[in-house]
Amino acid sequence: MSYVFPPPAVVAVPVVGRAEQFPVHRVYCVGRNYAEHAKEMGFTGREPPFFFLKPADAVLVVPEGETGRLPYPSLTQNFHHEIELVVAIGKGGRDIAAADAHQHIFGYAVGLDMTRRDLQNDMKKQGRPWSIGKGFDHGAPIGPIVPADAAGDVSAAEIWLQVNGTDRQRSTVSELIWNIAETIEYLSAAWELQPGDLIYTGTPEGVAAVVRGDVLEGGVAGVGTLRLTVV
Repeated sequence: MSYVFPPPAVVAVPVVGRAEQFPVHRVYCVGRNYAEHAKEMGFTGREPPFFFLKPADAVLVVPEGETGRLPYPSLTQNFHHEIELVVAIGKGGRDIAAADAHQHIFGYAVGLDMTRRDLQNDMKKQGRPWSIGKGFDHGAPIGPIVPADAAGDVSAAEIWLQVNGTDRQRSTVSELIWNIAETIEYLSAAWELQPGDLIYTGTPEGVAAVVRGDVLEGGVAGVGTLRLTVV
């Protein structure tokens, strides 16, 4: 088959302990999925989960043990960090029951849902889609994927982020409003999940702005750490 121009390379994430890489299909994100973060964003309660997507090529891979370079994006003066546990889907499906969700998980990674908060808020006020605040280049940094059997039970793992060595976000995955299995159940009712999908499961409270020169380091216990410099 020929193309009018060369197709882009497959976006892929390293897998800890394996030579093969994980090819990315779609990037789903869960909004306001920690109660305290929902409160700091002006919401309360256990509302039904909602989702937004980032393009696969927004993924910024940071290899194990390295410090990634995160470009400060255009058009914003309020660039926010959101540390997240990422679920990597290895087996697709539709209408997956929460009880069966674990069968579809390939592994876990540490990710950042970076946000142009001023642009997002602007769009919200106008009642317009806010993809410009979320779906920009390099807006989904991620570390290597740890296979599920190596990560163990992440349901109560500590999740944290420091900026320049100072705590910004610290919580546990047990504080998720909608846990991983419930999220997969809801998500697979709206879209048919595919191998290669990444699910950014939500961020705890403490989101705030970063500037050029800041060093971000975060992690999830049992999954690893992610380190970047804003450039």
